[in-house]
Amino acid sequence: MTESPPDAALDPTIAARLKRDPDGLVAAVIQQHDTGQVLMVGWMDDEALRRTLVTGRSTFWSRSRQRHWVKGETSGHTQHVKSVALDCDGDALLVQVDQVGPACHTGERTCFHHELPAVEGTAP
Repeated sequence: MTESPPDAALDPTIAARLKRDPDGLVAAVIQQHDTGQVLMVGWMDDEALRRTLVTGRSTFWSRSRQRHWVKGETSGHTQHVKSVALDCDGDALLVQVDQVGPACHTGERTCFHHELPAVEGTAP
């Protein structure tokens, strides 16, 4: 992946396919590329997606800090992007990565480590 000028915009053909929420964000599901394990969900605006595609490092928009952040910039638990796919509706991204260290800020491998009890249905 190559660097582009800092003022470059997301490829217009990609941008046209995105269906953003009212804040201009798209959900990004982060998955370990070789095991299929879902690691986390983050939010990307056009710039975060552009940076992710250009640098090969997962970049997100922090809704709490109101700024871009690169996964691992403070923890060292980086994500090296292997592929990015847009879903059929254009409202979610699947980012396959090679995760270095835990993905969750709690120190767990995945953010999805709290299993909920299944509700038994009445359908056959």
